[in-house]
Amino acid sequence: MLQLPPLSLYVHIPWCVQKCPYCDFNSHALKDTIPEQAYVDALLDDLGQDLHLAQGRRLHSIFIGGGTPSLLSPEAIARLLTGIGRLLPFEEDMEITLEANPGTVEAGRFRGFREAGVNRISIGVQSFQPDQLARLGRIHDPEQARFAAREAAGVGLRTFNLDLMHGLPEQRLEDALQDLEQALSLAPPHLSWYQLTIEPNTPFASRPPALPEDEVLADIYEQGHALLLARGYRQYEVSAYARPGHEARHNLNYWRFGDYLGIGCGAHGKITLPLEGKLVRTVKVKHPKGYLEPGRPYLDQYWPIAPQDLSLEYFMNRLRLFEPIPRDEFCRLTGLAPERLAAPLSEAMRLELLIEDEQHWRVTPLGRRFLNRLLDLFIGD
Repeated sequence: MLQLPPLSLYVHIPWCVQKCPYCDFNSHALKDTIPEQAYVDALLDDLGQDLHLAQGRRLHSIFIGGGTPSLLSPEAIARLLTGIGRLLPFEEDMEITLEANPGTVEAGRFRGFREAGVNRISIGVQSFQPDQLARLGRIHDPEQARFAAREAAGVGLRTFNLDLMHGLPEQRLEDALQDLEQALSLAPPHLSWYQLTIEPNTPFASRPPALPEDEVLADIYEQGHALLLARGYRQYEVSAYARPGHEARHNLNYWRFGDYLGIGCGAHGKITLPLEGKLVRTVKVKHPKGYLEPGRPYLDQYWPIAPQDLSLEYFMNRLRLFEPIPRDEFCRLTGLAPERLAAPLSEAMRLELLIEDEQHWRVTPLGRRFLNRLLDLFIGD
């Protein structure tokens, strides 16, 4: 029998100052002022139309992403969060995250976001090297990144995150480690440290930059990982490190196959419907012009996840986390019988990619190394 997991909310802000060449997110370079009032009105109307999907649950977390949400004024964020709270009750001590670009941060702005209700800020630093920031199309410089981190640390937030990339164009091992050292000098409680990938339909895909060789990438990861562990960080997800107690609650709910509503341009959602015995995905209208068009439905796509895809979707999320997987969770969150996993689990354990005990499955070090091979076992189970 399907059970309702915790419910989160993703809010998409589609505008940014300029589009980065590696970015495949639904973002649009700002050509004029942001229609703050109209967009917040639309977001709240969008959420109002989705309230039946909450099925009586309180919100576990909110993540305001983009685009560049920090382009919105603190007043707009306050009106948004107040409106959300009127529509859906919050869990106690919930997490509310807002993404920020250092190039849009001015003195006092983070304090305004905190007063609006934000208690976690995620800052897109990506690099501290001017030449790499230019290659990545970032609008900030290293000092602005440091300023933003100091602002986040000093305004009384619960926690904050720095986003940092490695494997950048022509990056050397020493450059990547220097970037990491500079990030750690700012003492972020949480660090998202991930490798640049070339995504389809981006400028980098049509004009690929010269990326480091595989041997260099392996050295960057190995030495960077060791440095992070030595400084007291724990890797709890493939590309996320945190000091104890500072793991991203919103991301944990996502990777644990929890539910989330998505509001805003092109926002995705995943919802469990126990009475109908299915899980569904939703996507909202992608372009701001269409999303803001009066009388037009916000929902663009709505479809159930096919039963033959559920095992793979569950494990694609769950295996990103470095924690044991409760064996009873799969049936509770997918509605599938445990027998569905008998063959793929047997093969995974034969290949020594997984181990199990009475209560949990655990990925082995070999399974981490060959994670794609492990996931392949659950395709069309």
